[in-house]
Amino acid sequence: MAKEDAFQSWLEEGGAGSAKSRHTRVFAVRTIEQKLDALGMPFQDLDEAWEADRFESLNRRLRRMREDARDGGQDYRVLMPGSDNPHKRLSSWSSWLRQYGRFLAGESPAPTNAPLAASESRETPMSPPLNLILYGPPGTGKTFSTAAEAVRLCGEPVPEDREELMQAYRRLAAAGRIEFVTFHQSMSYEDFVEGRQPTTGADDNDDNTVGFRLETVPGIFRRIARRAETSRGLSAEGEAITVSGRQIFKMSIGEASNPEDAHLFKEAIDGGYTLLGFGDIDWSDDRYASREAIIEALESDVTARSGAVQMPFIFRNWVRQGDIVIVSKGNSLFRAIGEFTGDYEFHPRPEGDYAHRRAVRWLWVDRQGVSVSEIYSRRFTQKTIYKLFTDEQLNIPALERYLNSRQGEPEAFVLIIDEINRANISKVFGELITLLEPDKRLGQPNELKVRLPYSHDEFGVPSNLHILGTMNTADRSIALLDTALRRRFIFREMMPDPSLLAAEACELDLPRLLETLNERIEYLYDREHRIGHASFIGCASRADVDAVMRHKVIPLLAEYFFEDWEKVAAVLGDVEPHEGPIEGGFLKRSVLRAPPGLEDALPRFRWAVRSEDEGFDYTGLTDA
Repeated sequence: MAKEDAFQSWLEEGGAGSAKSRHTRVFAVRTIEQKLDALGMPFQDLDEAWEADRFESLNRRLRRMREDARDGGQDYRVLMPGSDNPHKRLSSWSSWLRQYGRFLAGESPAPTNAPLAASESRETPMSPPLNLILYGPPGTGKTFSTAAEAVRLCGEPVPEDREELMQAYRRLAAAGRIEFVTFHQSMSYEDFVEGRQPTTGADDNDDNTVGFRLETVPGIFRRIARRAETSRGLSAEGEAITVSGRQIFKMSIGEASNPEDAHLFKEAIDGGYTLLGFGDIDWSDDRYASREAIIEALESDVTARSGAVQMPFIFRNWVRQGDIVIVSKGNSLFRAIGEFTGDYEFHPRPEGDYAHRRAVRWLWVDRQGVSVSEIYSRRFTQKTIYKLFTDEQLNIPALERYLNSRQGEPEAFVLIIDEINRANISKVFGELITLLEPDKRLGQPNELKVRLPYSHDEFGVPSNLHILGTMNTADRSIALLDTALRRRFIFREMMPDPSLLAAEACELDLPRLLETLNERIEYLYDREHRIGHASFIGCASRADVDAVMRHKVIPLLAEYFFEDWEKVAAVLGDVEPHEGPIEGGFLKRSVLRAPPGLEDALPRFRWAVRSEDEGFDYTGLTDA
């Protein structure tokens, strides 16, 4: 690459702050240039490819390569001969090639605070905590843009291809790193932070199943905050552990509610093994591979379904090296995850019991415990050890995130709050509104914690949790938003962008049409109620545009102007300076006949939308 140094400087100016990030991108572009012949491209270098077709043929070739890799093909080895996980890298390389095209075109690099629509790939270190609200009229792409911003905040490249972006978004959401919630008028503190819910059945080891009890249940904010607080970073890509081909067992180590058993869990974690009770018989002999031998050895009135038989049998015979163990804390929490690394061993204890062991490499430990709902769709049962089925009930991406936790820089997490202004912010956030400030997050100079009213736990907001909100200004003006919230959030305006619409689509000048509509709405009402470009962005024919105008735009205008059809007609260009009937492009006006005795009253009119057979005439919008 003849322009390598200049490209690196361009990247640095655009926000690729780390040298490693810049070198990675330059390496990718250099490799593509070196492999042009192997890729079947008739170009000597990338400068020639850019002059020929602005990288169009090269991007098509890379797209086919990604599709082939997705189907299990090996075409990607032309560029990445040693890679075993090419799809994500190919997506990044495509984005970086487009960056190089922008560099060759002489465009300015996007600064770090560029609008979300310019979804450039960035590999930045952990960002400081961000509280951001995207606000604007409906249909301007606010919710659409949160996906790209969330992926970026999670530290991953942001593909320009929408399908690839949503794949990355869904993968991160499945792993629990992105959560999405929509606020509404009934949203409460108990839904968002924590509350109490009536629960029936036994509580962990409590045998009393009569009636119900009030149980403290964390809301979505506390759940993702806990996830962020306990994050320990991820292992390197080549060292990642997957659950494929492994059995997953739930196991108890002592009774979590019994203080006398607390030392068992600590001993197991410190010693690198797990413990099982159920007597002091050594099950090492090969004959105990059968249940019958275990029943015979117990010399008591037991059956194959008895816990004294089932638990030792599963622990000795079902578990294999490499299988995963999840240690429960009662029925609703888990507190450790590990990998079995050894066979069954018998180690009698002076005090008796808990003599059965298996070596374990502990991968993640949190003595406080995390809600089982993070990884499993049901509560645990009281059986000491049993196999969890992976196909329906386990959240595999979330479990693999815990499996690959390492002591290092924690991962970033993102909570997206759609329509944040539709709820009573003071009521929903409560005392936590203070904790959102970046300098009051956990680990920051002015760290603050509060004691929650239901659980009585001390709680703070982690620094690696970002909050993205969207706000529809047509619903409620930004000026009316809670002042405390305004102080703690950055606000980024997203207004209609007619340039995103195809100028010649549907035989209509859609950009001009949208500009005219919004200019008239702003004149008659305000800028917060303009029509968003998303309303028209999917239109592929004149019939599509007609449907949008008939079923979306005209009803919305009628709502904005409180059924004042004179103003609706003014926006559509259908008002004429006389008091007779009007045949407009969208609306028709007829004069109502006055009742007897009121003939001298001011004329009154009936407005009607033109029928589908009559169609619409857009001259008043596109030629204005």
